[in-house]
Amino acid sequence: MKTYQHLFFDLDHTLWDYDRNVQESLSELFLHYKLEKLGILSSQSFIESFYAVNFKLWNAYDKGEMHKEELRTTRFPRIFEHAGVMDALIPEEFEGDFMHRTSSKPHLFPHTIEILEYLKPKYKLNVITNGFDESQAKKMNSSGLSDYFELVVTSETTGYKKPDPKIFQYALEQAGARKENSLMIGDSPVSDIQGAQGAGIDQVFFNPLGKSIHLKPTYTISHLKELKDIL
Repeated sequence: MKTYQHLFFDLDHTLWDYDRNVQESLSELFLHYKLEKLGILSSQSFIESFYAVNFKLWNAYDKGEMHKEELRTTRFPRIFEHAGVMDALIPEEFEGDFMHRTSSKPHLFPHTIEILEYLKPKYKLNVITNGFDESQAKKMNSSGLSDYFELVVTSETTGYKKPDPKIFQYALEQAGARKENSLMIGDSPVSDIQGAQGAGIDQVFFNPLGKSIHLKPTYTISHLKELKDIL
């Protein structure tokens, strides 16, 4: 089996349980702001509106069609509109409250800390994420991840987003790593797997939902614990 020295992890949906943390925050916000009085029937319908809008906005951001501030300022107005609420009724502080609550959530995928404890003595651990500097740092601190990683590379810092090979090349340079002894671990077929392939880096496709993809990753796992079979 190939010997690796540097491991590069995606953060959201790979280590940090984005869906659980976001849904918990949205449910809290639904109650805190009494959104049923604005005509939103339930926290679940509010969560569904969030996903319907947020995915499209992040897709536009990843393609370079939208900047950070535009994403932040338009997200909840569009979500509330999708949910049938007029703009004038949206609390001004809603976006900031959402970001604070969500990035403060600690929930990780099962056995994340266990596998990081196993890997840290053997490898240099790093993160490559398309998220924003402040929120990603807060997520890592809140969930107890920060001490495990030597380098955190964000798209905001580099100006490049996965799957652009330039963000992987930047990470390799900053980590003092070579692509031949590096491994990328992530859940996104495009951002993580296709991106790492374009940079000449081996990949682990983290696929807990058993999604079908057209790419052929170096390895595929459905549970983080399976990394022990590879590393």
